[in-house]
Amino acid sequence: MADYHFVYKDVEGTSTQWDDIQRKLGNLPEKAPAFKPPAYTPEKDESSAPKDQAWFDKKTEEELEDLEDDKDLDDDRFLEEYRKKRLTELREAAKVRRYGSVTPISSSDFVREVTQASAEVWVVVCLYKDGIAECGLLLGCLDELAGRYPATKFVKIISTDCIPNYPDCNLPTLLVYHHGAVKGTHVGLKSVGRRCTPESVALVLCQSEPVLNDGKGGDDDSSREAVMAGVRRQFIERVVKDHEDKDNDDDGYNSD
Repeated sequence: MADYHFVYKDVEGTSTQWDDIQRKLGNLPEKAPAFKPPAYTPEKDESSAPKDQAWFDKKTEEELEDLEDDKDLDDDRFLEEYRKKRLTELREAAKVRRYGSVTPISSSDFVREVTQASAEVWVVVCLYKDGIAECGLLLGCLDELAGRYPATKFVKIISTDCIPNYPDCNLPTLLVYHHGAVKGTHVGLKSVGRRCTPESVALVLCQSEPVLNDGKGGDDDSSREAVMAGVRRQFIERVVKDHEDKDNDDDGYNSD
């Protein structure tokens, strides 16, 4: 009687006893591991997340306003107070306009960008022309100041686009606006000091009014004075540094 050997085939049909023997002899590659689907991970439910300070810090102003009627907060006075605090902080931050660069404008933009600018914003306008070295020097200083004081608006406009027939000998000219009116006029590079530096320009702009605003403080007198004190300190530090650099250069020249 013939000896029949039945070969078992697994459920997935991927292997037989014969295949297993051949693998042991090295005639077939190792069997691929059986497929296992990834474990099920339910999506996080935002509504079930713990409401703590970190949770509120991630919310936008609109989202915090929507939480005003959240029943969960009615039972937690601390969280409700923190929600109101964060909402106030975001609203205050939104009041501070941030510019950060010198924006070129045309004559058609002037009324909108300058005289109709937000009442609390100081606007510094530079009248200039390309190809005049003094204009390039002053604009370089204004670029740096615009980065330091992003809540002050800096714009530049071709002089004759702003004022027809404006003489080139008066360039560059700075006009300072607030509440739609001119608060200061500085004609020519000599008006910003013997040496035109960001610090000297800042000092001239803030001689009588708190024109520069870094956006970090409020609108109260102490915050404005702090900015002006910083302007004066930076000017003094720059003068001292320039003198030290000059002395070092003289010492090097004499040693040669």
